[in-house]
Parts: sequence; C-alpha cells; structure tokens
Amino acid sequence: MAVIFLEFSFHVLQFISFLLITSLVNTQNIVVFQPSFLVTSGPSANVLLLGNTSQISFILRKVNRQNSKGSNESCVAEETQWTLTREHLGNAAVQVRLKLERSLRLCGLNETDLDCCPRRLCVLEAIQVAACLSDVLQTSVTIQARIYARIFPTLSGPDNKTIITNQVYQPLGSCPCDLTLRKCDIRCCCDKDCSPDDVELFRSQCFKGPFGGQVSSAPDFQCSSQAAKNSPDWFPFLCVTSPPENNPYLGLFYQGDKIVPTRGPSFNTPALPAPVPTTMYHQGSPIFTIDDQYFTIPQLVLGRCVKNSPVAFLKNFKAECVTPLQSCPVETPLLTTLTDLMIQVKNGQGGVINVNVVDTGTKDFTDFGSSTTTSVSPVVCENVTTALDYKFHWEGNDITNITVVRTVATFSLHDSVMLTTRYSAEFLKGVLKDEPKSGNPGYQTGKPVIVGNVNMLENETDVVQRSSLSIFNPVSDGLCSAVEKKPVLFGENSTSGCMFPASSLNLSQCSRLRGAVVSFLESLVDVTLVARAGNPDYINVTNWSNISFVTLNASTTEESTNCSCSGIPTHLEIHIWSSVTGWIDGHPQKEISAMQVNTHLSTWTLDCEGGDVALCLNPTETQLFPVTSSVTFIDILGNTRPLKTRFQINFTEYDCSRNDICWPELAFPVTRFYAVLIEGQEFLVNFTTRRWPRV
Repeated sequence: MAVIFLEFSFHVLQFISFLLITSLVNTQNIVVFQPSFLVTSGPSANVLLLGNTSQISFILRKVNRQNSKGSNESCVAEETQWTLTREHLGNAAVQVRLKLERSLRLCGLNETDLDCCPRRLCVLEAIQVAACLSDVLQTSVTIQARIYARIFPTLSGPDNKTIITNQVYQPLGSCPCDLTLRKCDIRCCCDKDCSPDDVELFRSQCFKGPFGGQVSSAPDFQCSSQAAKNSPDWFPFLCVTSPPENNPYLGLFYQGDKIVPTRGPSFNTPALPAPVPTTMYHQGSPIFTIDDQYFTIPQLVLGRCVKNSPVAFLKNFKAECVTPLQSCPVETPLLTTLTDLMIQVKNGQGGVINVNVVDTGTKDFTDFGSSTTTSVSPVVCENVTTALDYKFHWEGNDITNITVVRTVATFSLHDSVMLTTRYSAEFLKGVLKDEPKSGNPGYQTGKPVIVGNVNMLENETDVVQRSSLSIFNPVSDGLCSAVEKKPVLFGENSTSGCMFPASSLNLSQCSRLRGAVVSFLESLVDVTLVARAGNPDYINVTNWSNISFVTLNASTTEESTNCSCSGIPTHLEIHIWSSVTGWIDGHPQKEISAMQVNTHLSTWTLDCEGGDVALCLNPTETQLFPVTSSVTFIDILGNTRPLKTRFQINFTEYDCSRNDICWPELAFPVTRFYAVLIEGQEFLVNFTTRRWPRV
C-alpha cells in the first residue's frame, strides 16, 4: 500500500508541475520543452512543447563534442537518420515525435549491407530538436539515443493457418464440409486429407449440395453452357454472359457488404445534399442559418449562375449573372425584400447574428443592362435588385457581423433587357464596430448629424436605415467632377462648392442639364429623416423627424436658348433648428427640432458678349458655373436655466421671494453685507433730507 501511495503521489506532483509550467509559459509568452532532456533506448521518442506555438517551426540537427554545450545553436537543419512529426494538443501544446529511419537488424558474418548494425550497440548519438520563430532560436531539447541491435530468427516456425480463399467469389471455400485440420472428415468426398481408399468407404454417402462441395453447373441460359448442336432457336441472341464467380450459392454462406450500383450521368439538376450543421466554422465549411439550412448567395458554378449556392467560410468570390428579361421580375434574387435579406445566421459559437441591410440606388442603368428599343410601350420595373455585396466580419472560428449592400434600380422595359446582376462576398478579419453615436442623449458639438430612411418590413414594422448627410469638400482644381464630400457636423456652420462646366450644347438641352445638376445635389441629401437625439432608436420612428424640402424661386419660367438656361438648382441650403431640452450634470442636452433643405434656382448664361465669343460659336467650349452647398444651425431660445431641483419645488417655505420669513437669511445681520446695507440706507435718508454727512 505504501508503494502504491508513493507512486500515486509522484504522478500527482508530475501533473501539478505540468499545469504550473503551462500557466507560466502562457503568461510570459515563451515556449519550453517538457522534459528538457531525454534519454531513449528505442527507435522512437516523444517530447512536448508548451507555450505560444502558433508560428513555431522545428529543426533537427546532430550534437557533437564541438557544440555539445550549445555554443553553436542555430536554426539550420542537418541531415539525420531521424524523422520528426508534430501534433497539436490544444492551443498551447505540441507533441513532437521522433522516429528512427533505419534497420536495427544485427549484421551476419561477412555481411556488408549498410542497412544492418555492425555492432551490438547500433545507435549512440545525441539529437537536438530546436524550436525556431522566424529563424530565431526560442528553445531546444537534447535527446540522447542509446539503442542496441535486435536479433531476428532466420527461420520462422511452422504455419498452422488454414488458407481460405476469398469468400466474395467462393461459397465458404471449395469444400465447406472439411471441418478438421489434417484429418479426413467422414462423408466429405471433397476433403483433400482423405485418400482414395477412404473415399471409397463412404462414396455413396457423400454430402450433397454446396456443403459437400457440389456446386451446380451453369444454367441453360448461360452462353457457356450450350453447345452449338444442342442450342435452342433463341441461342445465342438471348443467352446471358456472366462470369463464373457470380454464383447463386454465395448468399448461403457469405455475409459481406452489399454493392450498391452508382447512378449514371443524368440531365437533371443535381439536388444538394442534406445540410449537416457544424458546431464550429472552419475554412471552406458551409455557413448555416438558424433553421439549419445553407446560407446561399448566387454564384458561378462551372460557368453557370446557380441561385442557391452555399457560402463557404473564408472564401471570397465575385460573380456576374446575365439574365434575359421580357417582363419585370417577381421573385428572388432579382426582386428582394428586407425580410428575404435580414435573416438570422449561426455565428459558429452557438449564437445567432442578424444580417444588416444597407440600401443604395443607382441612376445609371447602363452598367447593369442593355435594352432593345421597339415600338412596344415600355413597362417600368421598379426596385430591381442589381447587386448584393456581402461583408462577413470574423474572429477565429466566429462570425461577428454580416452586412449586405443592396443596389436597386428602376428602368423601363421595352421588349427585352439583358440584365447583369453582381454578387460578392468578402471576409474581413476583426470585429465590426457599432455605428458611432453623436451624443448620449443630446448631440455633441462636432459630431455627425444622424439621418436615415424608413423601410417597412413585411410584418409592418418600420425600421430606419442609417445614411449620411454631406456637403461639398472641393479638392485640387475645384471642379465638380473631382469634388469630395464631408459629413455635416452638429453645431458647425459651413459653406462650400465646386465649378460645374457647361457648354452651349448643354444649355440647348436644358432639361438634361437640370436633371444632371439635380442628381448631383441630391447625392448630398438622399434621406428623409433626421434623428432628434445623438443616440436614436432605429426601430422607434418617434425618435426621428421628417426633413422638409423647399424649392425657392420655383415660380420662375423655365426658358432656354443656345446661350442661356433658367431654373438650374445651383445652391443647396440646409437649415437645422436645435434647442436645449434638459440638463445632465450641468451640461445642456441639445436636440434637433426640425430640418429644412432649400434649393435655390438660378439662370446660367454664357458670357459671349463681354467675354469669349467662341463660347457661343463652338458647342464644345465650356464655361464654369458655381454650384454651392451650405449648412446653418439655428438655436431656438428658451429657458436655458437649469431646471429646479425637487427640494426647490417641494419646500417653497424656504423661498425668500414667496414668504415673509426668510430662513436662509437668518444670519444676514451679522454679515458684512448687512453693514453695507445699513450705510446705504443712511446715505439715502441724508440725501433725501438734504443733510449731508460730515467728512
């Protein structure tokens, strides 16, 4: 019992030391071998490397007398007679295995084979396993091998095994009644151990059928069983050609696997196999929805566009699908709703994430389709999905966020349209940060103004999709073709613009010119709602205010000539009214009360008379016209004083302005303010009675 207890205590201490070493290397970000030195007498050895082993490589080299003290330790590999394999045991441990790749057979007399051991002590050497990180030595372990040769018998003993033929093609051997080894079995006429004299004793009583080794001959329908002279009329056109191994008696004894014939090629669309959900995502594994179905996006498979193609984890792709349309689409993926896209997906760690949808529109349909114009009256197809761009944010084996940008377009369908839709998936490492807030709850000066558009789900729930509110940010030459945008920041007034080139040819087509400028300005304010506070609720529409749009000078007549065009929207003016709605810790909380977008119209006229005459003569000569944008914040004045406390509201008897007795001023007569008050009253009395005080 004492020996068992000591052995158990030794194993417990060894396990505790292993845990301590593992925790130490994890906290200090180092790697160590356990054990640090090893002696082996066999052809294999195992050691453990503990610590951060994610990018560690192993080098195998010999240790001789010159470098036995480790003075020449490096990450240069040498040729040895050992092979090294590794196996990860968790995140902080790697098991390293060494195996001797040579024979341990002792050489015979006058044998010069290099694959045998000339002496009894076959292997006596020291091997060093080095753990390197980017060719820099981290740690090493020395393994001393002392292995003796092995002596194998030259002749093997007698083999008493009975050789049985392959049971797939033989009915339990050629003689199933042969049950006794090296002895003659009575009535078994096929037993090879029975002499002819033995067989004569029981020839009339031999076992019949397959058990006695009597397999029936080939049936008549076999092509090999009929002779030419005895063949019937239908032979050989209807005979069966079958190998002799295909015996009908095999099933009486053989209980092997069944061979299921594989289906040949078919012209039908192959069905996807049943989804098998996984508990953790790996590279290439399919992504699943909450109902254990494949998460699918249209992709190209063998040159064809497959609508329901599963998405593989960490596999980026881009696909373009061309679809001929003769009528407006009515189903996915060309016509999608928010419910179709905002589905719940398993994140790979037992949780669920929702797909976030961001809508964007396109006004230029030429990038997505080409139509043929006929005399047929056109049909307008609205909100057709032309692109779906997915971004998957991942961390380890976990999907942290999924965002899809849906591009929709509205176009006129005449006869037919070749619609090109684009789909992509991109996996980005890292956790997606939430949309930044502009205050809590009131807006903070210098933070972006939060705007958005309302979308209604199929369950009649309104959801606000956040967007951006911008003004021009001119760069380089100041032309509108190269202009950039900057967000509107709360409390900061700003005015900016750019130069829009126009020629006499453009001015002669006033409607197209107006449409181009209108689309250019609408890209700044393509929203309908503004958030009242800096941290709005995107599901509660009451936290948002409608944006009013006003077009000034709209009553002016739209006239156009070759050198002039009126009714051009040249200035976008944004007015935002804000007010103080409360105080938190002495800080005012400002909220947006209203927002109005004004569009100013003006007339563009080429300067032909006092300037360059070529502007009106040359239709390609352009003149620069200003297009501006501005934002102005207006404070609504009100009671900006801090609200009264509950003590001031409830205990009105302590308010000196409401009561004859002023308790807060009980000690006023003993203060210096009382003396100043008395002197002031005496001076006022002397002044009114014409009695001046003596100096």
